[in-house]
Amino acid sequence: MTWDERLNAVTKLGLTERQAGFLVTVMLHAGVCLGRQYCAYGRIAYGRKVHDFFRLLLARGYATARACGNQNARLYHVHHKPLYRAIGETDNRHRRPTTLPRAVERLMVLDAVLAERERHWLATEQEKVTHFTLHFRIPRQDLPQLTFRGDEGETVRYFADKLPIAVAVDGRAHVFMYLATREVPIDFRSYLERYAELFRALPEWTVRLLVPRHLRAAIPAYRAAFLEQLATPIRPLILDELRSYFHARRRPLKDADERFHHAASAFSAPRFRALYREWLDRGEPVLDAALSPTLAEAIGCGAGQLDCHVLPHRYLHLLPLVGTA
Repeated sequence: MTWDERLNAVTKLGLTERQAGFLVTVMLHAGVCLGRQYCAYGRIAYGRKVHDFFRLLLARGYATARACGNQNARLYHVHHKPLYRAIGETDNRHRRPTTLPRAVERLMVLDAVLAERERHWLATEQEKVTHFTLHFRIPRQDLPQLTFRGDEGETVRYFADKLPIAVAVDGRAHVFMYLATREVPIDFRSYLERYAELFRALPEWTVRLLVPRHLRAAIPAYRAAFLEQLATPIRPLILDELRSYFHARRRPLKDADERFHHAASAFSAPRFRALYREWLDRGEPVLDAALSPTLAEAIGCGAGQLDCHVLPHRYLHLLPLVGTA
């Protein structure tokens, strides 16, 4: 469904265009929201209009509210199934209850979207898959993906992180959101490896790192990880050794030889640990791509970049104890 189709479907439920637009944005990107975020969307002051809107959501059963933090803040969870059905997202996981730290992380992402709501945002898995396979002819196997294995077989999820992607008016430039939740960029490295093949296929791209205020000191570590993971091709000789080590590590011998121990020490850096996790999931193409200078060249000429954005709002007061968000 298009944005206009979703907006029209929700307004037919008896909501104003502003109310419907905000709800569609919340459902697609977070599932949770605060009163101040409705103010930001509607560019209105906090007052009766805000109070009446959220009272309406609660009265109709569209949302539930919970107190959070130490300043009497109220967190609203939009979960009404007919609302999600109206926008073509009946089974969207934003409908499900979530932990407070995870909800606060979603609020951060929603704030970033609301700050640039004039952009065209790709929110759902299907939207993203359709956009990149249709407009850029990118094969599905080159899209970011995670494979979940169980008793009933394998399930491949594309863009499983559910982070929004902005598309420029001309369709060339893309902005990929990533939320920093840790001081050490371990998860960020894995994210970059999953997205690397997609970045190689795009003419212009930016990774926008959303940084909560309490993690500002970690920005240099994230910048270093970005350059090391994407802008430093591995030399062929080293790659051959790395490939041999990965195969040996996957099926380690009970009595590993000295060569294995030496390789384990040489390839113990975070970059190689991230590569190994991605290699386990996607196989040899991950290592073959590590030779390519394409991303280094894109970063060198400015076609690929990292944009670190410190979030202007405070969030820790929403939590009873300091957590990941």
